[in-house]
Amino acid sequence: MDKINVDYMLAIEEPFLKVPLEQLKREARQSQKLAERETQLVTSGLADLMKKQGSLPPEEYSRTLDGLIDKLKVLKRKLEESKQEETLLIHRSKQRAADLNELSDFTSATQPEFQRWSRTRLERVLIDYMLRSGNVNTAKQIMEKSNLEHFADSSLFALVMSTERELREQHSCRGALHWCAENRSALRKIQSSLEFELRLQEFIEMIRGKRNPEAIAYAKKHLITWSDTQLPRIQRAMTLLAFSPTTTCLPYKNMFDVARWDGLAHEFRMVIFRLYNLPSQPLLHLLLQTGLSALKTPACQSDDASEHNRNCPVCQTDTLGKLAEGLPLSHHSNSNLVCRITGEKMNEDNPPMRLPNGYVYSLSSLTEMSKKLGGMVKCPRSGEMFMLKDAKKLFIS
Repeated sequence: MDKINVDYMLAIEEPFLKVPLEQLKREARQSQKLAERETQLVTSGLADLMKKQGSLPPEEYSRTLDGLIDKLKVLKRKLEESKQEETLLIHRSKQRAADLNELSDFTSATQPEFQRWSRTRLERVLIDYMLRSGNVNTAKQIMEKSNLEHFADSSLFALVMSTERELREQHSCRGALHWCAENRSALRKIQSSLEFELRLQEFIEMIRGKRNPEAIAYAKKHLITWSDTQLPRIQRAMTLLAFSPTTTCLPYKNMFDVARWDGLAHEFRMVIFRLYNLPSQPLLHLLLQTGLSALKTPACQSDDASEHNRNCPVCQTDTLGKLAEGLPLSHHSNSNLVCRITGEKMNEDNPPMRLPNGYVYSLSSLTEMSKKLGGMVKCPRSGEMFMLKDAKKLFIS
């Protein structure tokens, strides 16, 4: 029972290791593109300058040359900043790999070292949950207290939260579109239409603001490029020009609905999680669901509250039971009998006792009840009263 399933733990920890590697890959790619673009501009500028050599005044020649030098200085500064970020991500990846590598040294879940590792894991799982839910200050307190800054993807979640806030509260696509431009090739690989949805929303807002000529020009520039995959939706969007924002005609009413901003914010979160190999749910939920699925029984789903076990977390429908709603029932090759009154396991030391009405409870619970009721016991399900001596002992086979 104390054996550690290392393969399972590594499988569920995959995003923990992959996120900094994905960030490193994208940072290196952006640095390369920046260097190529800026050096090409400087090279082209020098070529033009050489062609005009002798025909330009010395002052203009010197001024143009200084401008090219300034561009190279700016490029150098940006590349140095990028190098620092890459070094940080490499260090973070090594720290996370070393943390997971410790699992190979553990032989039992009762080892003090494994208990320490599990405590650290719980703290970073809580940090992940807090960052996802927007409780940044709480996440920072846990990070600072436990010195786990290198285990938190703070910058990634900060980007998600700021962009979501811009979409939901400011009704602006600027930040999201800028991110799409930087990650266009990656979005194309996963066949994401996020950029089209953002462009479509900007088009809709122009119509809402009665800027139809501007909307038409915008559609020609940004929507037509998606005609290979989104032509029906583009045609419907152009028809929107004939409707007012107060229309009751579906689906144009839905296109004008401000709730689309919430949908865009959610889609942005899902796309960025997909690119960085993050699960859509918090890791805390996934770990809890793993345990809940081992406890879930048909009785947990019963509409009759009397069928529920007060000590069963799945039966608590207003808390952990919500997480277990979509989970399959547990499979037990050997059944365990649990007393409905105390929640204790019934075995040879605490045998099941059958009341005359057919309901079964543990001996310890009925004995304790009889002391309070003068030798009588009351069935909590039917309300009937019986003498304790009328209860029959059952044998577990």
